[in-house]
Amino acid sequence: MKKRDTLFVGLMLFSMFFGAGNLIFPPFLGMGAGTSFWPAIIGFIVTAVGLPLLVLTAISLVKDGVNTLGSRVHPWFGTVFTIIVYLSIGPFFGIPRNANVAFEMGLKPFLGNVSVSNSMLLLGFTTVFFLLVYLLSLNPSKVVDYMGRFITPTLLLSIVVLCAAGFLKLGKPLQAPTENYQTASLFKGFIDGYSTMDALAALAFGIVILTTLKQKGITDKKQLTSFTVKTGLVAGAALALVYVAIGLLGAKMAGYGTFDNGTALLSSAATLILGNAGKVLLGVIFTLACFTTCVGLTIACGEYFSEIFPQASYRVVVTLVTVVSFLIANLGLNQIITISVPFLVMAYPLTIVLITLAFLHRFFGGAQKVYAGAMLLTGLVSLYDGLKMFGLKWSVLESVMSHLPLASVGLGWVVPAIVGGLIGLIFEKLMGPSYSKENQMEKAS
Repeated sequence: MKKRDTLFVGLMLFSMFFGAGNLIFPPFLGMGAGTSFWPAIIGFIVTAVGLPLLVLTAISLVKDGVNTLGSRVHPWFGTVFTIIVYLSIGPFFGIPRNANVAFEMGLKPFLGNVSVSNSMLLLGFTTVFFLLVYLLSLNPSKVVDYMGRFITPTLLLSIVVLCAAGFLKLGKPLQAPTENYQTASLFKGFIDGYSTMDALAALAFGIVILTTLKQKGITDKKQLTSFTVKTGLVAGAALALVYVAIGLLGAKMAGYGTFDNGTALLSSAATLILGNAGKVLLGVIFTLACFTTCVGLTIACGEYFSEIFPQASYRVVVTLVTVVSFLIANLGLNQIITISVPFLVMAYPLTIVLITLAFLHRFFGGAQKVYAGAMLLTGLVSLYDGLKMFGLKWSVLESVMSHLPLASVGLGWVVPAIVGGLIGLIFEKLMGPSYSKENQMEKAS
């Protein structure tokens, strides 16, 4: 594969990752971190860029991607977990959220006092939006051309123009960090990086990248891994540069007022820097970012579900994903977040532990009990965290969970994951080897 193709596939991957959350969180981090910006953004990049790249690499190392990784715990877990991940970041949350943000930032600011209700405007916008998503998703082989060659460069150029103008016009010095960033700003940025949810997205995008590479004639396993890493590095470098740029923009904006979220901050920055032209430019940025992510997620869902349910063609799955996403998008952004975020809270720790175990696989011989023990205790903690977000709390459990190490920063599952893995390893030594189907096949060959 030519270097130019690697670049375009990498840019396509960047555009798939770069959605609403990727735009909102870095500038808000910058505003809070102030003079502690650099350690905070480095921590953010470690989890918002480094972790997704590790996920992509892990998926390229195994046959059938995330399904195989999940099956190391148990075959049923592999299927159920993967389906939940795809549905959560696809039609049940990720796609509708991006469509709503595209509406809120790409169209709504320019409507003024239009007499038509917000719900009708959203319906009209999402009709056109999802029609375009559907048409582009029907031809995944063309996505590299459309997104890598045209859409992504336009998106990057728009961000460069906004940030460059901001650095020239915003002259106030960086402010002192807020309370959250006054101590351990690196660690705070590390936690903030989870908010992008790109580690979950990487589970879905892995199959898209591997399929794209195979279409370009890359079939050898080592080459697939090599080119996956190279395209991931292209996407990761672009993501890191954009995070630094819009993060610094947020840090500079702290001297011009306080803002409730990254959306309000960027909107004020664009207007302050470029006036009405800034609002238009920001609308273009948000719309393109959200659109490309929706296309990427739709393709990923289409390829995955058409593979595990052969009776449903790729076109049928893409149609269903688009229709369901369209319907849920019209519930409104607040309702989508209220219903769906708990599922992501439950899935994210499990993803991190599964990928970590994948890289440690050789050190414990791929023992299924290690996978099962680590994932079981992780799942119990993350399940309770998710139920809490639904308003379900139990005083006894709450007392136990709140005393877990790192629970105060949302990482209460870390120590249980380690303990579960060690317990699994002890059982492995006492009861004899137990291997996943994947390991048994490797030993037979």
